Amino acid sequence: MLAQKINQATRKVPAWLIYIVLPIPGLYTFYLGLTGGLGPEPINVLERELGEIALQLLIVGLAITPLLRFAKINLVKFRRAIGIMAFVYVLGHLLVWLLLDVGIVSQIWTDIVKRPYISVGMAGFVILLPLALTSNNLSVRKLGPKWRTLHKGTYIAAILGGVHFIMLSKGFQVEPLIYMVVILAFLATRLPMFKKSNRRAQAT
Repeated sequence: MLAQKINQATRKVPAWLIYIVLPIPGLYTFYLGLTGGLGPEPINVLERELGEIALQLLIVGLAITPLLRFAKINLVKFRRAIGIMAFVYVLGHLLVWLLLDVGIVSQIWTDIVKRPYISVGMAGFVILLPLALTSNNLSVRKLGPKWRTLHKGTYIAAILGGVHFIMLSKGFQVEPLIYMVVILAFLATRLPMFKKSNRRAQAT
């Protein structure tokens, strides 16, 4: 079976490799910004690219459970690293906005309050912050069952990220809507009705 072959192959791949591979797109984009490869508005492009990669990684993290449940592809050991890298990209996205785009401390709070898309994005960041800080074995042991409950905040953060992307887009654009549909679809697979359906299929 294809799932078995994929699982056998991924067993040989260490999770720490994620921390080496996933920063490459962001670093390359930053390099392009420094060398004039991002066009006339490099800050805006860099900000957008980092945010989009962050959203893509959140979606990949959400996909791991449905892949295991419905396709029997086990990528669970990579989930924590993917989640941490998603937060790193969110943080990079935020820092580019704070330091390179706005740059004026007094203007930051004004933008957060007056611009809804920034308010939504900041809410997503606030939710992800404690998840990133507790993405370690010590926190898992100390929090126990509460750790899983806390990390379900990823669902809300992903939705907020999708909304943030839609609100940022000028005019009608299909791409942000596709992201949101995918996010909602992956979250829907966690509903009780899908769990029961999957159990019946396994029994059959």
